[in-house]
Amino acid sequence: MHFPISFYIGLRYSRAKSRSGFISFITFFSIVGILLGVASLIVVASVMNGFEGELKQRVLGIVPHVVVEADEDWQTQSEKLKALNHVADVTPFSSAEVIIQSSKGLQGVLAYGVVPEKEQGNIVSANIFAGDMQYLARQKYGVVIGEPLARKLGVHLGDDVRIVLPNKTVFTPMGRVPVQRTFSIVGIFNLGSQIDDSVIYLNSKDLAKMHRKKGDGISDLRLYLSDAFKATDVAQSVAAAFPDKHIDTWQRSQGALFSAVNMEKNMMTIMLSLIVAVAAFNIVSALVMVVIEKQGEIGILQTLGMNRRQIMGIFITQGVVNGVWGTLIGAIVGIALALNLNEFMQFIGIANLALGSQLLPVDMQWNNIAVIVLGAVVMSFLATLYPAYRAAKTQPAEVLRNE
Repeated sequence: MHFPISFYIGLRYSRAKSRSGFISFITFFSIVGILLGVASLIVVASVMNGFEGELKQRVLGIVPHVVVEADEDWQTQSEKLKALNHVADVTPFSSAEVIIQSSKGLQGVLAYGVVPEKEQGNIVSANIFAGDMQYLARQKYGVVIGEPLARKLGVHLGDDVRIVLPNKTVFTPMGRVPVQRTFSIVGIFNLGSQIDDSVIYLNSKDLAKMHRKKGDGISDLRLYLSDAFKATDVAQSVAAAFPDKHIDTWQRSQGALFSAVNMEKNMMTIMLSLIVAVAAFNIVSALVMVVIEKQGEIGILQTLGMNRRQIMGIFITQGVVNGVWGTLIGAIVGIALALNLNEFMQFIGIANLALGSQLLPVDMQWNNIAVIVLGAVVMSFLATLYPAYRAAKTQPAEVLRNE
């Protein structure tokens, strides 16, 4: 393969050992700066992607992605909804704000009335460490609660709790009192999310009886999406198919949380990109000094017939080669560190201090790495333009007059 002569001269300049020590010092630290910036960006982006993925799994595993008002024939309606794009599953449920009480405390929570056999594949069922979601169908008036809530109430599997509907009352000889009933704890789950202590699960028939309703009491359909961030698109499709139904998405209740995470992710990316930018500007300083040092050689090359574009190519090649070296080594270091981040944190002794027994979630996405690498190379290229232009403006007659 034949490359332009300016490419070979640029490569030779980038490997030359005869330059001054100060220029070599600046060049070295520009490469190291790009290396550190690229490695840091890859590690931070992987960790932030991991945190975002954990939030999607844990928080949106409980909070419905899309909620659609149910028909009386909700079975047929759910089949139509499953046919929509991005809809992975549809489950029926009802909900109510309730108070759950034990002998040691009480707390307001959101109760989901579910059809147990429809919930076998959800994330809550997969994270029950005591009991089983299916016991809701086998035992009358059973309840599944989160481990943090069980800890607050001081209850365990098999214990009884009282569930009160504060907005639903009945007349008794004592006057009007809230509807309440004793339930047995048949399952305890732990997703490690912030809403584990604010949600409980009942059989939809039991919740319907508390509301004095007949049948299964299903009022809504929950849509599980293949990508929770497609909720708005799916809601629009549902509205077109069922224009008379009320539709809600997770953005209303949890949108602020994910917006904050996304904002933090973007700010971290911008801050770390500045490291790469500063290192790229060091390339400018180093190349300007090289241009000054090589004035005589530039003049000789011009007298031998090399045009300004070829002169620019020499110094662009030299700067880009340094940038590519820093970028490639930084990418290798960043990928290796991201893949072994938890082991590295344990080795330097900060894992237990920062996270206890938990591990940092790491989700390394190759498209992010490609963008980081490409961005670093582009910044390195842009940093070479001014020194290369200055070299091309050299007047050989003036330079060689004193040679």
